[in-house]
Parts: sequence; C-alpha cells; structure tokens
Amino acid sequence: MPEQPLYNRILGLIGSVFEAYSVVLFLPEKDTTYRLAASFSLGENIIPNCRLEPGQGLVGWVLRKNSPILITDFDREGDCLGYYSREKEQKIKAFMGCPLEQGQGALCLDSKHPHSFNIKDQKILHQFVHLIQQLQNDMGHSKSTQQEKDYYACLQTLHLLRMRYQRWSEYLAGFLQALSRHTGFSYCFFASRDGTGGGYFLEGANRPILSDHDPGDRKFDINEGIVGWVFRNKTMVSTSNKGDARVAKRLLNHDIEIPHLKSVICLPIVVNLRTRGVLVLADQAGEITDEMKRFLQLVAEHFSLFLENLYLRNKLQSS
Repeated sequence: MPEQPLYNRILGLIGSVFEAYSVVLFLPEKDTTYRLAASFSLGENIIPNCRLEPGQGLVGWVLRKNSPILITDFDREGDCLGYYSREKEQKIKAFMGCPLEQGQGALCLDSKHPHSFNIKDQKILHQFVHLIQQLQNDMGHSKSTQQEKDYYACLQTLHLLRMRYQRWSEYLAGFLQALSRHTGFSYCFFASRDGTGGGYFLEGANRPILSDHDPGDRKFDINEGIVGWVFRNKTMVSTSNKGDARVAKRLLNHDIEIPHLKSVICLPIVVNLRTRGVLVLADQAGEITDEMKRFLQLVAEHFSLFLENLYLRNKLQSS
C-alpha cells in the first residue's frame, strides 16, 4: 500500500518520542477483522500481516470498547496483546492504546520497562491519533495537501533537534525557527515564567517582536495581557482571524509597542502541573485553521514532554 511507508515513519517518530519498544497501527478490513497496517519495533518479534477481531487481546479490547487503555505494569499469564508470539510477549511490561474515531482502528505502543507511560503520555498519544486520522482521511480522498506534509516534516525536524543541539539556547532557537518556517507565521516566541512566578520573560524568538528601545531582558507582569492570562489559566487562546487591532495591544500589555497582528495563538507549556511557559505564534495575515490548532497542540505537548524530561534529568544529576 502506498500509505504504509508514511504510516511507518510516523510510528517511528511516535516510538522515539515515547521511547517505546513497539508501536502498531490496526485499521479495519472489509469484514469484521482489523489488520496490522503499519508498525515500528526495536525488535523483529511482531507477527507479520497480523489480524485481530474486536475483543481479541488488549488491542481488540480498545477496538471493541472504543476506549483508551493504559497498563503500567503487567501481571498476567499467557498472551494478551495479540501481535506478538506468546514467548516474545512475556518481556512486555507496559502497554498504552488509543482508538481512532468511529471504529476506524487503534494506535497502540508497548515497552519492556514497567511504568513507562502515564496519563499525560496518553493525552499526547491522542494527538498523534488526530494526525493519523487527518492523513487517513486525505489518503481516502486520494490527496495529501502540502500543509499536512509541512506539519509532518515539522514534527520530524523538532524531534531531530533534541539530538542535534545539547545546549538549551540552541535547541530553543532551532525549535522556534522551524515552527515559524513550517507554519508560515512571521513571529514565534517562547515566554518563560520567572523564579517567583509573578512575571515572565521572552526567553527566545525567531525574530524580535519588541521595538528596538525595549530591553531584551524585560520582565512582564503575569497579571496583564493575553500571554499572562494563558499562564494563569493553562488554556490555549487564539484570535478569530478578523484583524482586531486590539490584539497587538493586549498580547503583552498596553504600553508595549509591537507590530499590528491579525492572527495570534498562545499555547500553555505545562510541566509538573504548572504553566512554565507560553508558546506564541503571531502573524499580520496568517490564518488559524482547526488543523493548525490540532497540530500546534501536539507540538505544545511534545515541547512540554521535552522540558519535563530535561527537568527530571537535571534533578537526577544534581541529587
């Protein structure tokens, strides 16, 4: 099938993000069975051309119940996944699955390490399901738009940045430049909460958004502007593409001089249940579609997961 290489590449990306042992995608056949449409694995133990009935194994449970599942530590005998042989499956200790909408399949992953996945990971997996369904719908209509290709290329680029840059400042600069390039938005910047929690700084940007006379280390009040509201409420905010001139004035606070902006989207970056940053994309003419919102929510979840892993790594090194 021409779409299988694309699915396999997406599953490889998912496996890298979650550090999974295997990732599998099951899609419906013409009858009541579901076939293994694509897979990624660090081993060679997945049953080729595997087919499952709803209710057969944990994947079948996801398909029959149309409900996500998360198992952090297996305590079972025999086989229950359905896509491994019994002797190979015994090494799997954690499993996570999410259904596609309207019974169109299931996206699942596993790990040889217990407690590899959590509730937050399951939410991120759900965003990958949205991406796969969007691609699936397009391929069902024999087309794939350039925008969706750009979104997928952007996800690949953002993932590779983690291996390319060791320093945080270089990673952040590359992250914002890539996001601006693939979305077409002129301004992309990251607002970072200060140590006291009462203010924030513009820690990085693909290009300056403040006027020349504003200091680069200026501190902003977290109780002012749209960005401050996102910090306080952990909720995405976007404009309605109507070119409201007040948006630019309200983005940071009223006395900040920034360009006239038509389209703005602000996404909270949550680490350890607290909004540690806000990712902002803005443009004088760009349009914010529903597809872009879903894509950027996935990017924000990916960014949050990266920061949480970075925080835990630094904490372990200092202990």
